[in-house]
Amino acid sequence: MTVIAAYLYRHGQRVRAVSIDERIDCPADKSEFVWIGIADPSAAEMETLQRNYGLHPLAVEDALKADQLPKIDIYGDQLFVVARTAHLEGDRIAYGETSIFVGHSHIITVRHGSARTHKQLRDQLEAAPTLLVHGVDYVLHAILDFIVDGYLPIVETIEEEVLDMEQRTLDNFLSREEVTRIFTLRRELIRFQRSLGPMGEVAGRLVRLDLPCVDPETRPYFNDVLDHVHRVQVMVDGLREVLTSVFEFSNLLEQQRTGTITRQLAAWAAILAVPTAIAGIYGMNFKYMPELSTHYGYFVVLGAIALICALLYVQFKRVKWL
Repeated sequence: MTVIAAYLYRHGQRVRAVSIDERIDCPADKSEFVWIGIADPSAAEMETLQRNYGLHPLAVEDALKADQLPKIDIYGDQLFVVARTAHLEGDRIAYGETSIFVGHSHIITVRHGSARTHKQLRDQLEAAPTLLVHGVDYVLHAILDFIVDGYLPIVETIEEEVLDMEQRTLDNFLSREEVTRIFTLRRELIRFQRSLGPMGEVAGRLVRLDLPCVDPETRPYFNDVLDHVHRVQVMVDGLREVLTSVFEFSNLLEQQRTGTITRQLAAWAAILAVPTAIAGIYGMNFKYMPELSTHYGYFVVLGAIALICALLYVQFKRVKWL
């Protein structure tokens, strides 16, 4: 059975459980409403809800497919809202979808692939009847806020990983696996932004527009959702920049270390070139070489080699090549 919870509420209090097969007629003053939560419903169950609550066929079709970006549609006196859920699965961000049907006396949530149930949210709302008494628009706000709040742990987890990676960059070259991870994270964050943008638009429309089933008094609540979306967007933008800077900084450090090693090798090659050149000259076995008859010529040549090598070493040390 895909029905997770279905209850009738009156004046902010849960009255009784309801079945999706029954039609509940509530007064128009928002004092009573039905909140039905289902997960991965069948077509027959959605058809039953469509018949009992007058859901639009296009909205029902979208809720069954579960392949929509966040959006808000108006069908007569009802709203159809689609929100994207997100959670971490290993190293990747996995996405789900929550479709929300909102009428003056009912709110129906259809979840696909969401890792977080609405039980905790429902318990919190039922514990605060003074808020739940506001009706379906406040429940809509609570659901959207619950979904958006689920984005923050994802970003914080990735942020910790990026900071650790940034610290490791200062000590060692990035491995191939770490470079691959950087590009994987950037790709995941780009995909995440594709959901954040439409979610911000949904919250913005609920704040700015006069919509059915949404009282102007609840706009500050939706504005809070919009602020949360913007906060996550700023964090994601910052993480993308940090990932780019980590990769570029790693390349700069690698180039710097390579240049340092190259200079050191060049300095030692120059120092070793002195004894090599002098030894090469005296190894040509010419018959007439004045130095060969000098009594201390061997020691003079060795001393000259040592002196020149020492001078070169000191000079390279001074220019920080060694």
